[in-house]
Amino acid sequence: MISQPTRVAVLFERLGPYHHARLNAAGRQMRVFGLEACGVENTYAWEKVEGAASFTRLTLTDRHSQNASWRKELHRQTWKALDETKPQAVAVPGWASTEALSALSWCLRTKTPAVMMSESTEWDERREPLKEWVKRRLVGLCSAALVGGTPHADYLKKLGLPPERVFLGYDAVDNDYFEEKAEKLKVESGKQKPVVSGQESQISGQQSGVSSQQEEARNRSTSTGLRPPSPQSGEGSLPQKFFLASARFIEKKNLARLLQAYALYRTLARKSETGDRRSESANQKVENRNQTSDLCPPPSAPWSLVLLGDGPLKSDLCHLISDLRLDAHVHLPGFKQYHELPVYYGLASAFVHASTTEQWGLVVNEAMASGLPVLVSNRCGCAQDLVKEGVNGFTFDPCNIEQLAQLMLKLSTLNNQLSTLGSASRELISQWGPERFASGLKSAVESAMGVGPKRAGIVDRFLLQALLAH
Repeated sequence: MISQPTRVAVLFERLGPYHHARLNAAGRQMRVFGLEACGVENTYAWEKVEGAASFTRLTLTDRHSQNASWRKELHRQTWKALDETKPQAVAVPGWASTEALSALSWCLRTKTPAVMMSESTEWDERREPLKEWVKRRLVGLCSAALVGGTPHADYLKKLGLPPERVFLGYDAVDNDYFEEKAEKLKVESGKQKPVVSGQESQISGQQSGVSSQQEEARNRSTSTGLRPPSPQSGEGSLPQKFFLASARFIEKKNLARLLQAYALYRTLARKSETGDRRSESANQKVENRNQTSDLCPPPSAPWSLVLLGDGPLKSDLCHLISDLRLDAHVHLPGFKQYHELPVYYGLASAFVHASTTEQWGLVVNEAMASGLPVLVSNRCGCAQDLVKEGVNGFTFDPCNIEQLAQLMLKLSTLNNQLSTLGSASRELISQWGPERFASGLKSAVESAMGVGPKRAGIVDRFLLQALLAH
């Protein structure tokens, strides 16, 4: 008798590009139903992603809302979808959303094992005793867990889940997609410089050795994306060397400090270049006798900064750019859809993520899969597992502007070593792709089914009802 694959329901608020990659990988190992709470929500302006090749996609409501009637409808639709799909285990997205609480209550009613999916760390927010008690009760209703990485596993263990039932791999992106797309854009990347004026860009196709695909990519990335150049700077241009950052323009992304650090970096780079030139003049005769040495290459000009994203702080950030006199050096192409991102990763020199708090930071995964060295805030949940100091990049204190500036200077002067760091990034992130999500989810489901469903007491049932009614 041929055994049937395990039936698993996995819930998310909305199925974006990341979720599709994960669920398709999991669907090759189990019978997966991907339930999204809504088809449209306000936080991420993703275009709808098609291609649920290896899983069944179910959309519970059309559009996200926070009113009571929508929450009631979402609760009803969650129970209906789970009743119809009859999963043997349910992967619940955290402990706060309506879809998570509804799925957890369904699991208790039907005696179905629940798997907690979490990317929270103990330190990503201020922890309050009452809330921690509530979380501990909710986590206790789950039989196993799938989490992002080491700090997330530590937090769930503190909330009461036994270590042997906590598995890693929740936070993953489609590594192959970013590697393949970005790699195509890196060939001969230093041999051309597109020029942008107003809403148009022109790239000379006469330069030898430049791939037509890369030429098209630079043209596409600059044609409408660059912030209008200031009158003082003349024409704007997509730089040959640049740090890339990608984030929503909100407070926790720490973009103001990133800009201040970048301004300081430029100052340090100019001072370093001036000092090197003086040293070069004083030792010109020695250098003439050693022209073949490449141990101390001449310093390069300061890199530019390209900052992808949009949000409520855009006006403030634009003013800060002007105040810091960075108009000619900082580019704001705006929010970019998933299919547009590899252009920027493929042409960037390094990636920076400066958040003061971040549960994980999937943009770091994308950058590493694209073969970039990374500078990552030590307050990002991914930093402990994805960044190896001096191997593929560095971590930093997001409140320490001088430290970040010094690291930017360090990276920008590494020259040929950048490719070594980028290769290390790609090697490290290869262990944290969709296949890791699939294997982690499968292990968590098997563990949960082995333990069996949890029983809820009167306090737990009352708590769930109260939270769903809130």
